[in-house]
Amino acid sequence: MAGASRVFCGLSGGVDSALACALLVERGYDVTAVYMRNWSQDLPGFRCPWADDLADAERVAVTLGIPLEVWDCEDEYRATVVDYLVDAYARGYTPNPDVMCNQTIKFGTFVDRALERGADLVATGHYGRVERGDDGRTRLLRALDEHKDQTYFLWRVGEEALSRALLPVGEIRDKAEVRRMCAERGLGVEAKPDSDGICFVGPVGIRTFLLDALERRAGDVVEWETGRVLGRHDGAFLFTVGQRKGLDLGGGPARYVVSTDTEENVVYVTADHDSPALFCRELTLEDVRWISGDAPAPGRYLVRTRHTGELREALLDGSVLRFDEPVRRVAPGQSAVVYDGLRCLGGGVVRRDGPFVSPESE
Repeated sequence: MAGASRVFCGLSGGVDSALACALLVERGYDVTAVYMRNWSQDLPGFRCPWADDLADAERVAVTLGIPLEVWDCEDEYRATVVDYLVDAYARGYTPNPDVMCNQTIKFGTFVDRALERGADLVATGHYGRVERGDDGRTRLLRALDEHKDQTYFLWRVGEEALSRALLPVGEIRDKAEVRRMCAERGLGVEAKPDSDGICFVGPVGIRTFLLDALERRAGDVVEWETGRVLGRHDGAFLFTVGQRKGLDLGGGPARYVVSTDTEENVVYVTADHDSPALFCRELTLEDVRWISGDAPAPGRYLVRTRHTGELREALLDGSVLRFDEPVRRVAPGQSAVVYDGLRCLGGGVVRRDGPFVSPESE
């Protein structure tokens, strides 16, 4: 199949996508590299590095002897990722923009355009594995490198798109090996640092980005146990459950965000690291999606609530997850991803429950 298959491979200029392209060429695929320009806007204090990344992608393509195309995806990216992020924060959620980007851009716009151009398959540098079963179904499995595994960010990608996908890097044992393999092939990107955080925010940080996008709105920081006002903030949308840094409350013990109320513009905190307000035994999900299109039967599954976080066993009953022991609360808007062994089944967005009530106000 490889010799006759035309593959469009996303090439970001980074280490993982560079190796993905190289491995596909070596396996005999007819490879066209695609640089997706998703964001090119400079922010205050941050020059968007897209041109540098494109230059790296061009050098990799030349080294491999494959064509490189540049696709403008900025309109789709702004509408489905950037606007989604800003709207979610404004409503008191802490979203996963990478999850949305994978669904709408990398396995949405990219797949659609590639197939229109005559591609048989698409490929990316994601850490995950695609399994095509004898039953004709396509399954998403965790990568060999559990630390780098990115299936947590791929749970919204449907089986149809995955059936067209190749994820060569998911078969590599660790990132050190990926870098070594890039160096062996003379790709020139093996020392490039990993991209962390939200790509279009860069080193300015999410706080600066949000204050540029949303109106600054002063409000109170309130002690959860007593209702006592401890300080002020610039907007409840800037904070997330479990956050410790950035509260600017002066001296005293470290405090943790228990909850935010974006309507009343209040941030509730506690100094008790083991406060019951920071734990839960149940999560209710919304916007639930299953890769196969079919909901799994109620039962016990593995659940991950943050990238590289611990896989915990939980009882899945419809859109509710119940844990055997209390677990750290998950910020509303974050993803809870469900696994059956190595297989990623799908997941949902942690729902924001009703108005927050502190013990003092009960």
